[in-house]
Amino acid sequence: MEPQHGAQGAFRPRTVAILLVIGILGFLGTLVLGAVAPDLRSGRNGGAHALSNAVVGFSGIVRLAEATGRNPAIVRNDRLFDTEDLLVVTPETGREDLGRILARRRVKPTLVILPKWQTVPDPAVSGWVREAGLLPRAMPEAVFAPLYRLAVARRRSGGRPLIPADVPEAIRFAAPRPLQTVAGRGLRPLIVDGRGGIVLGQLGTVPLYVLADPDLLSNVGMADARQAAAALALLDYLNSGGATSLAFDVTLNGFGASPNPLKLAFQPPFLAMTLAIAVVLLMVAIRALARFGPARQPDRAIAFGKAALIDNTAALIRKAGREAGLGGRYAEVVRERAVAAFGVPARLHDAALDAYLDGLGGGDRFSDLARRARDARDGHEMLAAAQGLHRWKQEKGG
Repeated sequence: MEPQHGAQGAFRPRTVAILLVIGILGFLGTLVLGAVAPDLRSGRNGGAHALSNAVVGFSGIVRLAEATGRNPAIVRNDRLFDTEDLLVVTPETGREDLGRILARRRVKPTLVILPKWQTVPDPAVSGWVREAGLLPRAMPEAVFAPLYRLAVARRRSGGRPLIPADVPEAIRFAAPRPLQTVAGRGLRPLIVDGRGGIVLGQLGTVPLYVLADPDLLSNVGMADARQAAAALALLDYLNSGGATSLAFDVTLNGFGASPNPLKLAFQPPFLAMTLAIAVVLLMVAIRALARFGPARQPDRAIAFGKAALIDNTAALIRKAGREAGLGGRYAEVVRERAVAAFGVPARLHDAALDAYLDGLGGGDRFSDLARRARDARDGHEMLAAAQGLHRWKQEKGG
């Protein structure tokens, strides 16, 4: 018998309750992770984008902007391309399609940072990369192709200061080593080097800006406090008037996420409804596991006893609307009881019997009350006549 007791112990209410709680929490955890999984992708693949901690990445400027109250946002969905804030785009190879972004950002400030370095995985540390030299110039030159044709040049800079051509004097950078510049038709210089090579330029008359050398904003540039201060000042200058945030696109780098209806359930204003539904489900679960008060026995559809039979019969007559037809029968019942109670001679019948009962005296005549009961047209008139007959019987002591 011992094994049987052990088997029963595995299904005790407490054990079942614990299993249910674990299962429910696991299910809810799966839902939450499924909703926010795209946002949990770290992006630590050594790439040149806003999620990368590598030397060629731009997570440093994102954290710096956040620490200084500039409210940076990582754009994982192209629905956010319509923001009025400055959008920073970081193509990595030149093969990315900028058309969909430029079409949505025609009159809105957009900064495109050209790629410069190629990297290889670091065999010593997982997730790290090493610089493997400069990218072929054809790659950064192809970023805007075929819409704009750009020519990229690289030269030794000696770390000399760059020259503000059409930006505030406070934006002062030291040239990276080596320095990458760009030239092209319709490109207006904003920051140049000592030879006039364009480091930062504006394409056409729309607020579309091209940063030729990514080292000015990348993590390697943020290692210098003066370069970091100049980078923040540059982003503030390029941002539209009254903007309260900065946007960094990572959809072009493969970290986009399509709209997730499940994620909406965990975000305001739908979060309040989700919590309310969770509380309701919790109350239902508690109600199912623990009874509130003693169990209530259900009432019988048909009760026992004569009183129940009379009540059911009365309910059927009331439902059929035949109450008025009972007046004459009730008068006959009262007449029969009066004959037995008052010792009426057995030879008297019909009118003679009613005349005898009328002669017993009292406020009302029996024959009048009986006629009113027979002639009742609805339940109210029948009830009044029946009450009169009942009072007549009580007055006579019946």
